[in-house]
Amino acid sequence: MVPLKANEIYGNWATLLLPFDDDESINFKQLEDEIDTLIAHGVNGIYSNGTAGEFYNQTEDEFDQINEILATKCNAASMPFQIGCSHMSPKISLERLKRAKLLKPSAIQVILPDWFVPSQAEIIHFLTRLAEEADPIRLVLYNPPHAKTKLLPSDFAEILLAGIPLVGCKVSGGDEKWYREMSELPVPFSVFVPGHQLATGISQGAHGAYSNVACLHPAFAQNWYNDMVNKTGDPFGMQSRIQQFMQQCMVPYIRDQAYANQAVDKFMAAVGGWTPISTRLRWPYRWIPEEEIHVVKQRCTELLPEVFMQRSTKNQNTKP
Repeated sequence: MVPLKANEIYGNWATLLLPFDDDESINFKQLEDEIDTLIAHGVNGIYSNGTAGEFYNQTEDEFDQINEILATKCNAASMPFQIGCSHMSPKISLERLKRAKLLKPSAIQVILPDWFVPSQAEIIHFLTRLAEEADPIRLVLYNPPHAKTKLLPSDFAEILLAGIPLVGCKVSGGDEKWYREMSELPVPFSVFVPGHQLATGISQGAHGAYSNVACLHPAFAQNWYNDMVNKTGDPFGMQSRIQQFMQQCMVPYIRDQAYANQAVDKFMAAVGGWTPISTRLRWPYRWIPEEEIHVVKQRCTELLPEVFMQRSTKNQNTKP
């Protein structure tokens, strides 16, 4: 793939959910089928090794095999894809990036070093090294709410002014002031916000989502984004119902039962029924029992019947 510029990174991007067998080995056949399904649903892009891809809990051989499969399929289908080279260790992130570059992804995702909070000078030093190794492929910074270092618009401005070819970010969003400050960054910059906030984000100047809504159903999420861009349907009404579903059905698993976010992402995919992969996570994290799918699916059917009325949107995705 040709490396993407900031203004070419937009829309509804779907994450790879890592399928495990009962012995915790990766089911690579299911992974291949999952990628084929995402391509058939016409999402704007696919990315590996986000949180739901359990990047923190892979061997390096597994990392290579996952991303070789993704690259082969996406390059054959002209589907934009990003490889997540994130790791808690900056050294391992760097080595993953060196290998991922050979697969010619559209961009490379990274997180900041995680064991000890880096200073702004150390962040710039870290990103400078990664960017030099990745060139001509550009970097996207994954800076979620649970990151130890949460960057402000002024931090992003300082990083960009330092000449680091960072083309985008995944962040939790903010208020109107935050969106205004992000829109005033000194170079073009792709801002991605949480999937369930996408209608608000797009209206405030965001460019897309590395989407948890796509975990529920990638075609549903893509059609919702297309409605925003085409000014059709009722995107804000849909957002309200999506958020109601999240608040009533998903948040309690995190808030009351202490499941990890990735457990909820995989559970949503099981509720949406677009992939046969199980809800299983790799040790030591717990997964939501599949016996609970039926009750949540009933509530989802009431709030979001569109999830279960999807067809392939291949070649119908929309540019902003």
